[in-house]
Formats: sequence, structure tokens, C-alpha cells
Amino acid sequence: MKTHFTTLLAFPLLFAACNEPVQQSAQRTDTITTFPAAEYCTTGIPNRFASTGGDSTIKKGNGDTTGMVWIPPSASLSGFYMDATEVTNAQFTKFVKETKYVTTAEHAPVWEELKKQLPAGTPKPPDSMLVAASLVFSSPGKKVDLNNPGAWWVWKKGANWKHPQGPSSTIKGKDKYPVVQLSWDDAVAYCKWAGKRLPTAAEWETAARGGLKNVKYPWGNEDIDTGKIRANTWQGSFPNVNTERDGVYGLAATRSFAPNNYGLYDMAGNVWEWCSDDSNGEKVVKGGSFLCNSTYCEGYRIDNKMTSSRDTGLEHTGFRCVK
Repeated sequence: MKTHFTTLLAFPLLFAACNEPVQQSAQRTDTITTFPAAEYCTTGIPNRFASTGGDSTIKKGNGDTTGMVWIPPSASLSGFYMDATEVTNAQFTKFVKETKYVTTAEHAPVWEELKKQLPAGTPKPPDSMLVAASLVFSSPGKKVDLNNPGAWWVWKKGANWKHPQGPSSTIKGKDKYPVVQLSWDDAVAYCKWAGKRLPTAAEWETAARGGLKNVKYPWGNEDIDTGKIRANTWQGSFPNVNTERDGVYGLAATRSFAPNNYGLYDMAGNVWEWCSDDSNGEKVVKGGSFLCNSTYCEGYRIDNKMTSSRDTGLEHTGFRCVK
């Protein structure tokens, strides 16, 4: 979906990089089956920064494999280690304390960078809009047009990894929850400090299958809404009614659901996970999130993906490392 911006009154949506409804007209054929392809609003999202400083001052860690599991080699990939869980608030807190790193969402947007990507003559927005902020999910409480992600994403000043839903929220008591509101640059910086890296999409998919072949999900082919609960996703009518059949409304703590055959947790749902790959100038994320629903987004399918600008952080985006 291409987005054209004629005014920065739409500023909150510039970085939405969010799931779009499944497009029934688009079909794909793969080794599993033919199914409606998930399309996402992935283009036309401008970057807020030329650079946020990145990881240039961070010393590379020793790559300790504690908390990682071994993924055996396949026909096309060498073996590698992968974090058993998404990187947690506790782990990221330790990284920030040691490095004094400041995440992308904690920086105010740079107008000089933004205006290069907007229609000529677009007026500069008020300074009150050019503030450190991030996108937070907010249920509209009613049925809405699923082609308008602005109906459930709210641009909130002060939202960042320490305050995922805005200044009044906190990660206190949530050490084992996945860290969110991080950009691709933030994830890469953490990986360097840990002596690791982000997985490629191919590595991620191989790990998610857990040794199974031709499967849709980390647990096999049984539909996500059938039988036992296996992942943290949206149940009910998105985005207004979540029945919480999985016992969770938003984020879930890591290890809340059974792992796949390799011992990897949350390879479907909970949070989207950054990968190292580029796709049409943006970065790939895999795995779906707690906002994915079968009528709206099938991101939790192993072969589906979303892409996002590298400086975009969201309440449902995290990552895990490989080595």
C-alpha cells in the first residue's frame, strides 16, 4: 500500500508500519498450500532521522550462548544459536545501564530529514509535534474500517521502551516481558553489545519450524483458533473486542506458551521480531504479534512477514538474537 502525505497533520501515521487486512484477491503458491497473502502498509513511511547515532560507540560483547538454543544446519543454512525468548526488559535494561544507550523513540524527530521525503512545500509542523514519541495501540471500542490503521494507533508523546504505552505506563515488575518500542537500529546496537546479531528471515523461518516440514505454524498445521492456545494473538473482533481466550489482552511474559520443537518460545504472536534483511528499502519483521487476528492479519504464519522503516518502533515490535 502506497501512502501519500499532503500534510503533517497525519504525522502520527508516518511511522505506523502496521498490519493491513488480508487481501483476498492476492494468492500465493508455496510448499504448504495456496492461501490469501497478507499485505501490509510497508511503503511510503518516511524516516525520522538520517541517523540516531547507532552503535558506533558500543563495544562488541563475547557472545555468551546462555539462554540460547542450537538450531541444526539445513540444506541451505549452517547451524546457529538463537535466543530461546524475545529479548526481555531485564536484558535491555542491563544493556542501557552499561552503555548509556538512548533509543530512537527517545529522540525528537529531525525536521530536515523528514521534509526530504514529503511533498515539496509541506509546511513545518508545530514544535509540539516534533517531540520524542512513539505509536501505541488504542482500541477504538467499535468496528472500524480495517484499511485505516489510524483508527487504532495513537501517536503518544513519551512512549518508549521504558514506557511502552506512554508516560503513565511502566515496565516495573515486567522483567520477563519482551522489550518493545525499539527500532531496528536499537536492536542492532543491543546485538553488538551482546556479541550476537539479528537473524536473517531464512534463519528465523527455519528456527520457527522447529524441524517440522511444510507447516504453517511453529506447532504444525492446526489452525490457530482451534484446540489448545499456543500463542498470544487477538481473539475476537479486531480491533474493538478481544475475548482474551489466551488469557492475555496485550503483551505476554516470555515463556507463557509452549515452545516449539527446538525450545523456542513465541515464534508466533506476542511481538513482531526484527530481522537483518532489507526489502524494498525497509527492514523485515517476522512472527506476528498480540494484535494479529485471522480476519485481519496472519503475521503469525511462519512464511508471512511485515516490513518497516529502520527507525520505527511500535508497542508490538521486539527482537531476538542469533549467533
